[in-house]
Amino acid sequence: MEVEIRKSVPNEGETIAFILAEAFTEYKSFYTERGFAETIPSAEEIERRFGEELILIASYDGKIVGTVSAVAQGEDLYIRSMGVHPKARGRKIGEKLLEYIEDFARENYYKRLTLSTTPFLDRAIRLYEKFGFVREGTSNLFGTPLLTMKKNL
Repeated sequence: MEVEIRKSVPNEGETIAFILAEAFTEYKSFYTERGFAETIPSAEEIERRFGEELILIASYDGKIVGTVSAVAQGEDLYIRSMGVHPKARGRKIGEKLLEYIEDFARENYYKRLTLSTTPFLDRAIRLYEKFGFVREGTSNLFGTPLLTMKKNL
């Protein structure tokens, strides 16, 4: 089976919200309540983001199993809301989502990719570092620690 990456359409907000919830629920105890709520936006919030940012979905075997979005921040393209359903992990879906984002960023003349992740998401951090992201600093999301990572293009 092939992984297919494509731009999402507005009526997929509920599915995207479900994928994000499934991807992060196992880590819920590491987040503050508000930090977790911000990590898994509602379908309504996702629908609101259409037109403001690039929202992608990944399909495997005809089912939506992953998502990522990116929003312009000056010369940077900020990656957020990346998640892969736990049952679909290990199929390089995260890599394919990042490849699409990086290609999009280069085609649109962005200078850097940036993202924030939590220091307890080891698998995600390894993926980002494999793609050339470097750790740039720390902050927090409503009390949940965050790690900022950047990649120059």
